[in-house]
Formats: sequence, C-alpha cells, structure tokens
Amino acid sequence: MDFSELVQAIQTLNTEDAFRARLSLEQWRTIGPYFTQHDIRSGDLLIKQGDTDRSMYFLGRGSLQVFMTGGPPGSNKVAILRPGSVVGEPGVFHDGARMANVEAMTPCVVWALRGPRLEELAQRSPGLALELVRAAGGVMAARMRANMTKQLPIS
Repeated sequence: MDFSELVQAIQTLNTEDAFRARLSLEQWRTIGPYFTQHDIRSGDLLIKQGDTDRSMYFLGRGSLQVFMTGGPPGSNKVAILRPGSVVGEPGVFHDGARMANVEAMTPCVVWALRGPRLEELAQRSPGLALELVRAAGGVMAARMRANMTKQLPIS
C-alpha cells in the first residue's frame, strides 16, 4: 500500500470523528516520509491500554476495534474503526498512559507518526505540523463529545 492510498482513505472517510486536515496533495506528499507503514495481523494489539507511546496511527486498510479493560459493565467496547481513521492521537499531546486497547479485527495496514518525527516535521515545516496537530485535536474533541453523550468516562 502506498501513502497516496492512505491519503485517499483519510479524505473520503465520512464520520463525526474523521481526521479533517486542511492539506493539499502536495502537502501530504511532504508529510508522507515522516510516517512509517506497519502490517498488523488480525488479533494483534496495536495499542495496549496503560502503555505509554507518543505516536498516532492512521488506518490505511482493514478494521480496528477499540476497547477498554476494567470499568463498568458494558463500557468496554468503544469503537470500530475503518480505513482513513486515526487512533492514538492523545499520544501526540501528552506522555500519559494509553486509555484503551486497539486490536486488529482483520489484517491491517497502519501508518505511524511517532512523536520525534512530528517534532522533526515541526522544525522543518511548522505550518504542516500545526495542521496535523489541529486536526488530531479535532478528532479528540469529537470523540470526547461522543463519550460525554454516551456518558462514558473520559479518563
């Protein structure tokens, strides 16, 4: 899978929590080298609740499920993500523990943007890095609103 397929998936995902970066195709091409592609097998954890990791991930192919361990009954299933979705975006903003598990439901291709690479992008192209962070914040805000509506814990 090449990076342009991921960009297409991001741009066509039509969900409340879609990653809505205001970037041209040329700007995405500039950002692309800062991402790393990973193949994830069905059943493998991409993110483990409680771990610390300063990365956010973009789903290029496959489906991921987000779930929590512990908590009140019925609150463990959080979401199913489709191609174009971002996950783990809070890791860009803080060094705290991951709030949920993210598991591959099918074989997946994900693209990681790790904290140090985002910082490098910010040094070289601050406007592009700022747009990525703004869009990641938008995803977090949409998910927080949805969780508040469902009365799920935010922490």
